[in-house]
Amino acid sequence: MAPMTTPGEEMHALVERLYPLCRSITGDGVRATLDIVGEYIPLQVHEVPTGTRVLDWTVPQEWNIRDAYVADASGRRVVDFAASSLHVLGYSVPVAATLPLSELRGHLHTLPEHPTWVPYRTSYYTPEWGFCLAQETLDALPDGDYEVRIDSTLADGHLTYAEHVVPGEVADEVIVSCHVCHPSLANDNLAGVAVAVHLARELAERTPYHTYRFVFAPGTIGAITWLARNAERIDRVKHGLVLACAGDRGRLTYKRSRRGDAEIDRVMRYVLETSGRPHHIKEFTPYGYDERQYCSPGFDLGVGSLSRTPYAGYPEYHTSADNPDFVSPEAMEDTLAVCREAFAVLDRDRRYLNLSPYGEPQLGRRGLYDSLGGRSDAKQAQMAMLWVLSLSDGEHGLLDVVERAGLPFDTVADAADALRAAGLIKA
Repeated sequence: MAPMTTPGEEMHALVERLYPLCRSITGDGVRATLDIVGEYIPLQVHEVPTGTRVLDWTVPQEWNIRDAYVADASGRRVVDFAASSLHVLGYSVPVAATLPLSELRGHLHTLPEHPTWVPYRTSYYTPEWGFCLAQETLDALPDGDYEVRIDSTLADGHLTYAEHVVPGEVADEVIVSCHVCHPSLANDNLAGVAVAVHLARELAERTPYHTYRFVFAPGTIGAITWLARNAERIDRVKHGLVLACAGDRGRLTYKRSRRGDAEIDRVMRYVLETSGRPHHIKEFTPYGYDERQYCSPGFDLGVGSLSRTPYAGYPEYHTSADNPDFVSPEAMEDTLAVCREAFAVLDRDRRYLNLSPYGEPQLGRRGLYDSLGGRSDAKQAQMAMLWVLSLSDGEHGLLDVVERAGLPFDTVADAADALRAAGLIKA
């Protein structure tokens, strides 16, 4: 019998499968990525035509690439798109020319401080072409003429994004968002995609309280397009989390929403602090991933961002060193566990109204004290009931009880369930 794979190993296998694809903000690479994700979870794929106005932006022309290389006088490809999609400047216009190295150098991008790594560079909105290569490769090129070929197209087409919805007991939504526009970068952001996929599958095994909407979209323009197309129903979004850089071995990092005190901010702080995991909580800045779109002032959604080492916080960021070996099954599984724990709290954190608010109700005659007899935490559970009754004024949620009373969330939530079953509180 074959050994059982762990969730971390399954996520890592998905990262490895997606890694070779050439993704960008539009094009067949995004579609191929979503086709693979669609084998794991059902997706609703949306195609938005070039020229569509989305808020202050316009959907650009679609970019696709078939081949690209720089070849020396013997015909040997010294830079080859077939070896890695990072070798081409993203959104390069087509080119077919023979150039001396002195002229070609202006179109070559390297990382002198990391001479064996290939950088990731793009030129989405300015017509340009170029190649990315290791500094040691460039240093070894002799003077002379080189054949340059980029077989790409920029033409009217579509921007592609996809959604997966896990229906809940209520229509209020939690959005989980990750970007699908980076080529051959494992941590940024294939690890986030893999965690989102596994999280969606776990949530579908039960009926969560909230409805969970997973958004797989190109960075910036994709999130802006989603917001533009969902502006009429945006009030359903009560909470949200952007997943990025989810698989490196660094400590967990949570970046607060623009509000700073949204419920997702409080839940993530509680889960990280009580878990004992090494972590860092950052304040919001209007730079980073798509949390800045969801949190823009006109929408002001309660959306934070969860990563391990944040963007640009590790040397391998946006380089060929961000490969499948850089991410670990254990780190992705830990990121998944934090999401799981946070959403479990989010789904049980409600505001209740005490139906017997004049004086303390008699818990003994309702059998509530007797029900605690077999619990090792009976005293905590009793205090949790009293605290829930005290703060069930329609203004405070269970997380308020937890923060004020210093009690475990599950104990407080269990107390609320017992009180509701006894008819003493209602949501």
